[in-house]
Amino acid sequence: MPTSVRSNKHPRRRRTKPSKDATPDSSPASDQEGMPRSPRGQTTSLESISIQPRTPKTPRSNGGPLWRASDGIGDEDVELSLLGEDERRQAAQGMTLEEEQEYLAQADKKPMSNKDKRAIALLIILYLIQGFPLGLALGSLPFLLKEHLSYSQIAVFSLASYPYSLKLLWSPIVDSLFIPSVGRRRSWIIPMQVLIGSLMLIISFNAEEYMNNPSEHINIMSIVFTALVVLSATQDIAVDGWALTLLSQDNLPFASTCQTIGLNTGYFASFTVFLALNSESFSLKWGIPRLHLSTYMQFCSVMSFVVTVWLLFIKEENEHEDEDISIKSVYLTMWNICKLKHIQILCLLHLFAKIGWAANDAVTQLKMVEKGLGREDLAIAVLIDFPFQMVAGYVAGRWSRGDKPLRPWMLSFWPRLVLTFLATLMVFYFPAPPIGMGFFALIILQTVLSSFAGTVQFGGISAFHTRISDPVVGGTYMTLLATFTNLGGTWPRFFVLKGVDLFSVATCQIKEQGLSVKAAECVSDHGKAACADLGGECITERDGYYIVSAVCLALGVLSVIFFMIPTARKLQAVPPSKWRVS
Repeated sequence: MPTSVRSNKHPRRRRTKPSKDATPDSSPASDQEGMPRSPRGQTTSLESISIQPRTPKTPRSNGGPLWRASDGIGDEDVELSLLGEDERRQAAQGMTLEEEQEYLAQADKKPMSNKDKRAIALLIILYLIQGFPLGLALGSLPFLLKEHLSYSQIAVFSLASYPYSLKLLWSPIVDSLFIPSVGRRRSWIIPMQVLIGSLMLIISFNAEEYMNNPSEHINIMSIVFTALVVLSATQDIAVDGWALTLLSQDNLPFASTCQTIGLNTGYFASFTVFLALNSESFSLKWGIPRLHLSTYMQFCSVMSFVVTVWLLFIKEENEHEDEDISIKSVYLTMWNICKLKHIQILCLLHLFAKIGWAANDAVTQLKMVEKGLGREDLAIAVLIDFPFQMVAGYVAGRWSRGDKPLRPWMLSFWPRLVLTFLATLMVFYFPAPPIGMGFFALIILQTVLSSFAGTVQFGGISAFHTRISDPVVGGTYMTLLATFTNLGGTWPRFFVLKGVDLFSVATCQIKEQGLSVKAAECVSDHGKAACADLGGECITERDGYYIVSAVCLALGVLSVIFFMIPTARKLQAVPPSKWRVS
């Protein structure tokens, strides 16, 4: 699939009801071992992207009391906080599943307040605005550009997706700097949305020119959409933080639901829906006007401005503005986490975990479009895939419970590698258009199964992250791990696209004059048309896609056998206390 969206919300920790068998000195159960992580709603083309939690606040350093009466923390909580790791784990083991479900059901019986309903609506709309530019940059535009550009040129444009995976680098700044009169979160959300709307409006006036002659404007397009992704990532950091205070404690889990609905809806509108409505064949088939990129970007711009005006009339409650959020201390915490030996091994695991299907994620669907798969057909395949990801998210959450959360992560490697090999064979044996229903059904089946396996794998690794994260610095810990997980799917993309052109050999053969000219442009529709204008025909003597795919698959199989699974088993056996910063 085109690059994927993943939800990584981490709401504040809920006090757990002590079991009947626990001693008075026992602590509440920590949710990092026994509690399942909320499954991801879906795997889409934003697979390398995750919504990261707000950077945690640093403790007060003025020597004053760490708790106030207004904080609602009594003597029992202070006593519980002094317990050691072993005692906390013992208390967690004392609670039965029935007791846990009974306790959690108490919150579910409470009706949702109107305030929380309004907050959920606001969060969904804010995430929706985020999804518009992301769906264009990471979804539809690479397919539109494929008709005119080589894979090397698309590789340059793919760099626009990198900032979303690196937002950890500036998230402490977004958490720390704000205008008190405006609010901690609105100080960032409002200007980011104004800039997103303005930038999309400006580029819309030249969008058709850019798309008709992308080779001449590839650099400016890459810069503009990189800027849009940076702005969207910054807005996401602020919205993530605001979600934790907009919703009541009982309804905090709905923050992840808001992200899933809002971001994915905006993303699919810019990818699935726009690709279909932008297709000439779809327009002629259904007798509707074709939706141009300039018109759609103007619509997104107006939506961004309207929501921004709405935000001006929403009052942001003071979010503990007296608390010290030190930028330096947060960056220092990140460094201390990175110095842990087990974290270094885990990050190395993340950076190379997705190498086996890197070519499949980056190029396979582009190749299918090149061989005749209609953009509207691809949009239908992605749309059918959506409900299956909901089921996969539930399966991932159930399977990842217990003391072996990495089990689904390890086992999912093999179906993903097999399905990647199947996708490569499908490209090789791709029939000449029009595509029959049987082969189209096979494309849908491969897409659904690959995404299903990816979702299950993501659920396993996310549960493991929850289990090992130090609760003292939980937000920074989880965000750091999510960043390396994202990078594992992001960094190979540029090199894979470059490699396809590097190993491809294509010539423009002009039979009347007996000429055969090597032309890398023959991989694009624009290059084929240019060759045809000269009275020639593009002949692909060697397709670099198969070489790159084979290299990635070989590296994936070898790494899984000799590094991924053996290392994952060792890391899974490391006790949680060894993952603590101090």
